[in-house]
Amino acid sequence: MGRRKKIVEECETLMSDPEHIRNIAIAAHVDHGKTTLTDNLLAGAGMISDDTAGEQLAMDTEEDEQERGITIDAANVSMTHEYEDKNHLINLIDTPGHVDFGGDVTRAMRAVDGALVVVDAVEGAMPQTETVLRQALREGVKPTLFINKVDRLISELQEGPEEMQNRLLNVIDDVNELIRGMTEEMDDIEDWTVSVEEGTVGFGSALYKWGVSMPSMQRTGIDFGEIMELERADKRQELHERSPLSDVVLDMVCEHFPNPVDAQPMRVPRIWRGDDESDLADDMRLVNEDGEVVLMVTDIGVDPHAGEIAAGRVFSGTLEKGQELYVSGTAGKNRIQSVGIYMGGEREEVDHVPAGNIAAVTGLKDAIAGSTVSSVEMTPFESIEHISEPVITKSVEAQNMDDLPNLIKTLQQVAKEDPTIQIEINEDTGEHLISGQGELHLEVIGQRIERNQGIPINTGEPIVVYREAVQSESREVEGRSPNNHNRFYITVEPLGDDIVETIKMGEASMDMPELERREALQEAGMDKDDSQNIEHIHGTNILLDETKGIQHLNETMELVIEGLEEALDDGPLAAEPVEGSLLRLHDARLHEDAIHRGPAQVIPAVREAVHNALIDADIKLMEPIQQVRIDVPNDHMGAASGEIQGRRGRVDDMYQEGDLMVVEGVAPVDEMIGFSSDIRSATEGRASWNTENAGFQVMADNLQPEKITEIRERKGMKTELPAAIDYF
Repeated sequence: MGRRKKIVEECETLMSDPEHIRNIAIAAHVDHGKTTLTDNLLAGAGMISDDTAGEQLAMDTEEDEQERGITIDAANVSMTHEYEDKNHLINLIDTPGHVDFGGDVTRAMRAVDGALVVVDAVEGAMPQTETVLRQALREGVKPTLFINKVDRLISELQEGPEEMQNRLLNVIDDVNELIRGMTEEMDDIEDWTVSVEEGTVGFGSALYKWGVSMPSMQRTGIDFGEIMELERADKRQELHERSPLSDVVLDMVCEHFPNPVDAQPMRVPRIWRGDDESDLADDMRLVNEDGEVVLMVTDIGVDPHAGEIAAGRVFSGTLEKGQELYVSGTAGKNRIQSVGIYMGGEREEVDHVPAGNIAAVTGLKDAIAGSTVSSVEMTPFESIEHISEPVITKSVEAQNMDDLPNLIKTLQQVAKEDPTIQIEINEDTGEHLISGQGELHLEVIGQRIERNQGIPINTGEPIVVYREAVQSESREVEGRSPNNHNRFYITVEPLGDDIVETIKMGEASMDMPELERREALQEAGMDKDDSQNIEHIHGTNILLDETKGIQHLNETMELVIEGLEEALDDGPLAAEPVEGSLLRLHDARLHEDAIHRGPAQVIPAVREAVHNALIDADIKLMEPIQQVRIDVPNDHMGAASGEIQGRRGRVDDMYQEGDLMVVEGVAPVDEMIGFSSDIRSATEGRASWNTENAGFQVMADNLQPEKITEIRERKGMKTELPAAIDYF
């Protein structure tokens, strides 16, 4: 333990020297070797023994991660590394690569300034590589590249020096093309492409623990020719000793990633919309450890002993035990019980954590992933935008009624830890719905409830989440209150795709200054007058108030909005959420007497008006779709494309890549359930595939009635549709 204590002391000394701190994330496509690489770095920094690195998977601390061989939760670790005679503190987050856990990646990027993107030399840049790069660049996080599994090119594919060089250069070009495309419109980012000459690209093998980069070759004198000889002669241990992977990567981190002092002035304006003239803004830009405390919570975990732990980036001030801090969006203050840093999967308590570091705090009971925690009340950081939304739902019920209160508590905890999960708790039926990013996502959560909480549960078949969207413009529709004294006149029309996208990305919301919101929406193609009449945004729907001088409307507006939200959350077809509609309130007749225009009158009237307008605007059911990519040997190509076509999918492209055929296409999520076992048997297990959520599309007309009836039955609604829906 003496050794470890020494490392903790080193970290404590370095924490107050932001010039020598690097906050980084490791991100990649699933199975490209992030976690194995992290093991190497830990061994290089003396945190785990050299012999077990690569097999120990120190960062996959959960039992299910070890079993499945994938990372599910982002894990934090701090280590020290000497570079150019200076000790550096490196705070690293190992993120999951599987698409179902993309939310963890987005959140990790908020806490760091640099992203080490890992790409498999044999597979090259894959769909998820593109996603993690986009997540990094959107947060203003600088990328470098490590090409892993180079040993496979030498030993399995037996490539000569020239072939190998071409293959590696192609990978670098692909990654740079992605970076260029994504940063074109970003004014604050100079050229962030990676290059071998500059030392922002490394190569190697995480499994056999060796690595090289241009600077390391100059330092050790080893070149590619020699690497190939040693690798072919099975002298991998010698290769590891002469050019250890951890030195190559950690040197690259120290040299090419910005420290908090350089990074925060650029990152803060990207993620915070507060007053940039304020003292608080200065504290964050200057990484001022004596300033007001500002902590952005990016992760909530649970420690069986200490309870809830909030982890996140300290942008300003110094965290100490006993501080009373505000948590954005909640009233009152929370008191910090302990502060610490991560060493491997474990938390080490320290006296204080200053600005520029990643900290772990207990006692913030109101915080969720995405909260802003501070010593003064402040504009919170932008909410963390998740690229994908839940598309699949399962019902969960406790096998024993006695476990019910405990299950509800656990589900609420799950939603707090992972904002990409949505839960709906139904106290009446005891059936709870949990929605997530894919089958695996929900399967893992179900297993964890059983394993960690010891609650036996029954889970239902996976159900797909649908949306409802209007296709045309409605006539003006009247909604009347039950007492006939209040009337509302509404029309609805579809919103442009760019506008919907702007709302989804959080670039236009009701929390921002009105002027900024108007500009963002006009830029996305909204009419200037319309953008000035916005009363409310709900999901991706906008309400415009086009009424003129109606008495009592101001005090009734809150109820109007409530009715509107109810109507949009449960669309008229199958009570699925409505998206992308622009609603205009043209006129209203309100009763003089406040008693006769209360919630019981206004809410149903608005609800009726909205639903009838939606029906008049030709509302249709939208289903979620996925992009599918299958890599498969030539002789199984027909079977693979057949699997997509047989699922109401379409094949968009087929091309040769190396010795494999790649089939790309899209298919509805509903039809993709059970895909993994079918594709295995169709291709004798020779295919590897990948799916990514690709939004929603209108379902074919001939399938609509049947699907709507099926959903209504499942939800226990009347199966006959309202009379107005006669166009089926």
